[in-house]
Amino acid sequence: MSSPLHRASRRPAPLTALAALVLALLLSACSAAAAGLNSFQSPDGRYAFLYPTGWTRVQVSDGPQVVFHDLINADETLSLVIAEVNPTNSLDDLGSAVAVGEKLRRVVIAPDGSGREAELVEAAEREDGGRTFYDLEYTVHLNDRDRHELATVVVDRGRLYTFAASTNELRWPKVKTLFHQVISSFTLQI
Repeated sequence: MSSPLHRASRRPAPLTALAALVLALLLSACSAAAAGLNSFQSPDGRYAFLYPTGWTRVQVSDGPQVVFHDLINADETLSLVIAEVNPTNSLDDLGSAVAVGEKLRRVVIAPDGSGREAELVEAAEREDGGRTFYDLEYTVHLNDRDRHELATVVVDRGRLYTFAASTNELRWPKVKTLFHQVISSFTLQI
């Protein structure tokens, strides 16, 4: 038979396990904040994404719906363009990831006469929340510098969302992982 002291020392085990679980959850929340990402949600609650800490929103007219840029490296940008498409079209109806990526390259990133050249480096398809997303990666050559851009596109209710992050090629190795996190964080919520 065990002594009351022994029984008392055994009972707190579930509390110890609960405390360890709470501590683990708190530490994981802290690590997400330490990862340097903040959340943004559209005023209508339709879409949300993460953006790097230290970036600020910039108001633009007749351009992207949302633009953020890095306060220190001002040529690092994050933008969301929303375009109307046929409401009956899905992303698959617009073409494969490669076909959509190439069209975006030709029409938006490096149209004829822009002085820019772009190459589609990678195009991939993923599913998230029951929707198909195309994740695209580009290298862009301008007259005075080279850039790297990641984008994701998705179609929902007659709208084509193009969410992109861009930096100069020299900084790309330093921000590659962060930019992938940001781009893959874009979600449609309603």
